[in-house]
Amino acid sequence: RRGADAPGAAELAAELRELGAEVTVAACDTADREATAALLDGVPAAHPLTAVVHTAGILDDGVIASLTPERLASVLRPKVDAAWHLHELTRDLDLAAFLPFSSVAGVMGSPGQGNYAAANSFLDALTRHRRHLGLAGTSLAWGPWAHDGGMTSTLSDTDMRRMQSGGLPPLAVDQGLELFDIARGSDESFLVLVGLAAGAMRGAAPEDLPPLFRSMVRSGRRTAASTDAAGASAALGAKLAGLGAAERVRYVTDLVREQAARVLGHASPKSVDVSQEFRELGVDSLTALELRNHLATATGLRLPATLVFDYPTPTALAEHFVAELAGDDAVQQGPSLLAELDRFETLLSAGDPDEITRAGLALRLGQMLDQVRGNAPEQAGSSLDDDFESASTDEVFAFIDNELGRLGDL
Repeated sequence: RRGADAPGAAELAAELRELGAEVTVAACDTADREATAALLDGVPAAHPLTAVVHTAGILDDGVIASLTPERLASVLRPKVDAAWHLHELTRDLDLAAFLPFSSVAGVMGSPGQGNYAAANSFLDALTRHRRHLGLAGTSLAWGPWAHDGGMTSTLSDTDMRRMQSGGLPPLAVDQGLELFDIARGSDESFLVLVGLAAGAMRGAAPEDLPPLFRSMVRSGRRTAASTDAAGASAALGAKLAGLGAAERVRYVTDLVREQAARVLGHASPKSVDVSQEFRELGVDSLTALELRNHLATATGLRLPATLVFDYPTPTALAEHFVAELAGDDAVQQGPSLLAELDRFETLLSAGDPDEITRAGLALRLGQMLDQVRGNAPEQAGSSLDDDFESASTDEVFAFIDNELGRLGDL
């Protein structure tokens, strides 16, 4: 879409010319019908158009509730509008090939890509429509390519691990080009072109597989998904009842780590640090919902979408589950003081308190620090609170400096 200014365009044109081709590189927004018509009108009669390969695409991932009309339009436009214009403007030509690049997202589903899946499904339907009209058309539903450029380069490490854990490793460039050559000679209107890792799906839990493959792969592992919510909750509660307090937290922490490793695509739960925040582990809004769903199945609890943000570390989340599942004694014990401090630190980092609020925090934290150290209160009664309420601005700032200095000594 940048024409001759696109990286590598000049080198590609030179290579093709050395092979005997006549090359024109043009910039055109094919989602603009008039611009596309002008581009096609410029094709010389001596070399009539015989093939269209449409490869454009844009990603703007997010859960369904976050897909605004603008986010839908930005993804649909380069796929739907552009392909339809190319179809209408070339339908009277004797094309030998009409090859839009679709995606497995429209075939198998892809978490967080509802807009992209819909755009590609349109391409699949368009080629079928063209075949009914007696026109050339084959939609190529690609899996991911292992390439530094293009849309794959926008995916995170978590996205790439998730794809590979589902048995769909990225295609090497040579593999992709070989598949393209095969597809060009096919008479099918729709082809799925992916790389499959031999044995990668064998023994996996059904919910970890792409839906299309779940009935095709024999699962060797019984999962919590086969048990109803009440049964899962009762079974886990009974297990915890037979453990001591520390063992309960350790057991549930391992459960949280296992589920986190699954959604992040790690081979082992050991890759999940129990003291690290989920967002630092690579959990985003999409994987947060996936993790919530897996944990809801494993625990039988109704869990909020904000679960991993309310309890930001695996340990804090495990302590919350123990309090919910292990009976009255665990509920009374509640989360550990350190877990609550983790939550407070997260809230403090996310905010930007003004000086007065900071002073109030410093006062309260100073009093708690004295309590932790076993020191006697510096002032009797509530006179310190009263002094703070009536303090001047200069006195407040002096107090902040004093209290923050004390906290820094801890």
